[in-house]
Amino acid sequence: MGAMTIVVANQKGGVGKTTTAINLAAALAQKKLKTLLIDLDPQGNATISFVKVEGSEKTVYDLLVDPNVTAEQVIRTTGNENLDVLGSRISLAKAEVKLVGEFDSHFRLKDKLEPIRDLYNFVVIDTPPTLGILTVNALVAATHLLVPIQSSYFALEGTDDLLETYEKIRARPNPTLEFLGVVVTLHDKRTILARDIHQQIRNVFGEKVFRTTISKSVRLEESPAYKQSIFTFAPQSSGATEYYSLSEEVIARV
Repeated sequence: MGAMTIVVANQKGGVGKTTTAINLAAALAQKKLKTLLIDLDPQGNATISFVKVEGSEKTVYDLLVDPNVTAEQVIRTTGNENLDVLGSRISLAKAEVKLVGEFDSHFRLKDKLEPIRDLYNFVVIDTPPTLGILTVNALVAATHLLVPIQSSYFALEGTDDLLETYEKIRARPNPTLEFLGVVVTLHDKRTILARDIHQQIRNVFGEKVFRTTISKSVRLEESPAYKQSIFTFAPQSSGATEYYSLSEEVIARV
């Protein structure tokens, strides 16, 4: 069967996608579940939260464009014994150009992950805020799609395109891909607007919305700057409690 592979995607930027990928992976690892975090965002923020990328080291870019590079060569251990990272850096932005027109371009990540899937319980993939080749690679390689949606006025903008891409992937390259659910992020419980938006998201997605909402939190925003997940940076914070709770719901759903 191999690892449950969860792609965290939304082509809207600033919705807490990387924060969710980092802290969901860290929460799963805390539960002694062997977890691999894959950073498919050229900004590389998920990578630098856990490891330092030196100039000569291979990254997910090499994995996708070089047929001779294996996942084992690119995977890095972190300070957490149950969490490994398949890192990225800005060169990944060139992957789109390199892969365009290649007959197997959408299957590169899936094929490279095949030999290592059994080593992990969970794989969590962070994606760039676009629906290009990198995000499609993630969707083809994944077993489940998790969509973070910001609790803001334009919350649902763009989700139609993402869901359309999801259906296209299910129609052909990955018919077993499941829609795991929607997590409401950057939620400010104090405002009436946020409560209305939350209700609106529930009206659209119904049971697919996770009970756990991720509150707007200074601690969550600060933790990547200190190269830590919320669990080591501020273990007593609401962010740590909420992401732990989200991980329990994820485990129950998969």
